[in-house]
Amino acid sequence: MSESIYPESQSGLSDSPNPEEILTNHSYDGIQEYDNPLPGWWKFLFWVAIIFAPIYYIYVHSEGRSIYDQYENHMASVFELRFQEIGELEADRETILEYMNKPEWLSVGKVVYKANCVSCHGADGGGLVGPNLTDDYWKNVTNVEGIASVIEKGAANGAMPAWKNRLSHQNQIVLTAAYIASLRANPVSGGKAPEGKAIGPWQ
Repeated sequence: MSESIYPESQSGLSDSPNPEEILTNHSYDGIQEYDNPLPGWWKFLFWVAIIFAPIYYIYVHSEGRSIYDQYENHMASVFELRFQEIGELEADRETILEYMNKPEWLSVGKVVYKANCVSCHGADGGGLVGPNLTDDYWKNVTNVEGIASVIEKGAANGAMPAWKNRLSHQNQIVLTAAYIASLRANPVSGGKAPEGKAIGPWQ
C-alpha cells in the first residue's frame, strides 16, 4: 500500500484531512484539484474594494473635483490676478498686434494654447488634425482679428470648437490669438501641408 501524502505526526495520530475529502468535484481530463479556498482577509479586501470603487469614482470625478478641474480653477485665479493689471482687452486688430510684441503677456497666450490647442494644432503649431498655424495659408481667417473670432466662436461646423464659454476670461482669447499670430514668424519645418488661402502679413 502506498504511503499517504500526509505524514502522521510524531504522536502517531494524523490530524491532516484525507485528500479525497478536499478534492473539488470537477475533473479536467482526469485531473482533479484540491479545494483551497482564498484566505478570509483576502476576500474581505476584495469586497471592500468593490464597494469602495464606485464611491471613489463618483466623488473624485464629480464636477470640480478632478485634477483637471482643480488645475483650471487654479489657472483661472492666476489669470484673474494678472489681468487686473491690463483690464479687459478688446479683440481688435490694434490690441492683438500690440500684445504680439509683449513677451510677458504673449507667454500667457502660450499657456492657454499649450493647455487647449496642442491636441489639434501641435505643440509647435505645425498642425495635426487642425491646420498648420505657422505658414501663410489660413482657413476661416483673413486678418489677425479673425483669429480671435475663430477662437471665440469656433469654425467648420464645430470641428474647431467655440472657446468663448470654456475660457474663464476674454483676455485669454485675445492673448491666445496674439500668440497664434506670432507663430508665423517661425514656420515649422515638416509641418502639415498648407490649407486654405494665402493671406498677407498681419501688419
